[in-house]
Amino acid sequence: MIKSINVKTRSHTEFVNITSDVQKIVKESGVKSGICYVYVPHTTAGVTINEGADPSVVRDIQVFLNNLVPHSGDYMHMEGNSDAHIKTTLVGPSQIIIIDDRKLLLGTWQAIFFCEFDGARNRRVNVKIVKES
Repeated sequence: MIKSINVKTRSHTEFVNITSDVQKIVKESGVKSGICYVYVPHTTAGVTINEGADPSVVRDIQVFLNNLVPHSGDYMHMEGNSDAHIKTTLVGPSQIIIIDDRKLLLGTWQAIFFCEFDGARNRRVNVKIVKES
């Protein structure tokens, strides 16, 4: 079973907490124990797991990535979004989360974030639930 989450971003760089959306898909699947795959099928957006309790953590990550890979640089790609492609390569397009007792087995402070690096856009996140055999 593959379900999709639609994400509408408003900024060039933005992290959107999608934890509750993914958890809802897990509950609806009825799977008690298994694996949840979260995959972003875009070359300028990714997904990460990090602290969801303190928004300054997300801000710090965004500032660091923007300083490490600035929007303007000595890039060859003609579309003007090379920074987004590089940031996506660093963050990655997927995460794997264990499901236990119909819940995502995340740490106390962990959240799942869709990472926009070339917004504002309408995006899609694919979620696949695999039942433990």
